[in-house]
Amino acid sequence: MTALNATKLCEEPRSFSRLDVAFARFLSQRTDFDPIQKQAFEAIVMTLSYEQNQGHSCIQIDEQTQALLLASGLAKSNPTSQSSPLPLIIEQNRLYLHRYWYYENRLAMQIKTMTKDEHTVEKLDVMLDRYFDTGEIIDDQREAAKMAAQQSFCIITGGPGTGKTFTVVKILALLQELAEQTLVIALAAPTGKAAMRLQESIGFSKAKLPCSDEIKNRIPETVSTLHRLLGAMPPSPYFRHHADKPLVYDLIVIDEASMVDLALMSKLIDALKPGARLILLGDKDQLASVESGAVLADLAIAKTLQSNVYTLKKSHRFGGVIKELAEAVNLQQDELAWQILSDGADAAVQCLDADLIDYVAAQQADYLQLIKAGAGFEQVYQAFSRFQVLCSNRQGNNSVADINYRVEQKLAEQKRIDLSGLWYPGRPVMITQNNPALHLYNGDIGICMTDSFDTGRLMVFFQRADGSIKKYLPARVPHCETVFAMTIHKSQGSEFEEVLIVLPEAVNPVLTKELLYTAITRAKKTIKLVAEEVVFKATVRQKIERVTGLVDKFKIC
Repeated sequence: MTALNATKLCEEPRSFSRLDVAFARFLSQRTDFDPIQKQAFEAIVMTLSYEQNQGHSCIQIDEQTQALLLASGLAKSNPTSQSSPLPLIIEQNRLYLHRYWYYENRLAMQIKTMTKDEHTVEKLDVMLDRYFDTGEIIDDQREAAKMAAQQSFCIITGGPGTGKTFTVVKILALLQELAEQTLVIALAAPTGKAAMRLQESIGFSKAKLPCSDEIKNRIPETVSTLHRLLGAMPPSPYFRHHADKPLVYDLIVIDEASMVDLALMSKLIDALKPGARLILLGDKDQLASVESGAVLADLAIAKTLQSNVYTLKKSHRFGGVIKELAEAVNLQQDELAWQILSDGADAAVQCLDADLIDYVAAQQADYLQLIKAGAGFEQVYQAFSRFQVLCSNRQGNNSVADINYRVEQKLAEQKRIDLSGLWYPGRPVMITQNNPALHLYNGDIGICMTDSFDTGRLMVFFQRADGSIKKYLPARVPHCETVFAMTIHKSQGSEFEEVLIVLPEAVNPVLTKELLYTAITRAKKTIKLVAEEVVFKATVRQKIERVTGLVDKFKIC
């Protein structure tokens, strides 16, 4: 994004929200500007508000714009943490809302403090040899563990199948052996789905550890969501745990860290007790968080943090043509990526040559038949989760809304579901609003089924992050939507045997190589694609460029 010029902003048509406009007018009314200056000032503030909602933590501005903002009396240039707060902050050529400047500064300061806390471990190599007896000259998982044993703050990043979870389980065992007293450990992820996946992986990996049962038993298997870990207090943006009331844990592991936005990451690190360790796991090449910032990607490239970052490169289970496609997309090799898809040489990756809605409806046959046969929720949920449609857009042709509606209609025509009411046996739903009281969170997926233990009435069943199953009356379920198709953003933290990726008919700003890479890496066995060649290639060529100041803050000693 180029630096904003106050004069040009006034001339550019923009689709600002009512909140953007109201906020800008609220601030401009508190200035002594003449009408022309107010118009320019409002354009700047509206742009800042708009871009922050697009995921940027700040915007770049030129010297003319800086002068206008400083003259408003509502902006401060390069403040210190002790400065009296003003709503707008200018730092170098970046303009922030005060809150996001604070989050960014606070996060950088806290991480810098943690990186100074290094640990000297005697006979570390001997212990590492026991945990990582691979015979390889360079074992990247071993090197990641060595880093984690010596640092209080570390990031382990890597693509699918590189063993991030398996590595961190060995790290947890290693650290428990090294500790004089048992470490209190917490495992968390941004969403319930990601938490469930981590919990399954931890339980599976513990059994293979080359250590005593006593050490294995000190490694927790329960994984919570990040909001639950911090103690969310809706509808406020605050948490029960913060700097003045820190968490009790000696070590916290956060999986799928690429999904964690600037505000949440700042609040998490604020809530760590003094001396606590933090391990972030994730794929830096995936989509950035929905909210502001690109924290994991920024931290992974910050030069002064390189001794705290390790990238796992060897894939142990993710390979073949799916890996080739993911790598081509990640490297923005649009011609190669399209060739892999269009060749059809490998059944694992192909363009869909059948009717979209007929194909999607056919994939629902197994789980709907299980429901009719009276199968239990776990079996039904497993069958439903085998296949998923992933869309880039929520509205329009080939969008989530479009496909969900048309698939429902098709299934009703085929007499597989009964659309006489909103709720029917087999309706899959995704929660779209958090409801901590019911332990249901944005992104949780449930299936409506007849409850054989309760006079046969309809209930909506969900699997929680800890693996337990809960059921609710449909009237109690918070705001949700049918989920035969979901957005690629919502699929983060999930895996499916088969993924059908559906792109829109025309290029739009949502389409990026990170979005496509994320969709591809959700698939374990098969990918099918619905897209025009020109749209697909444009998506691969377009990269997310989020404006933040986080990397620059690690250049300052």
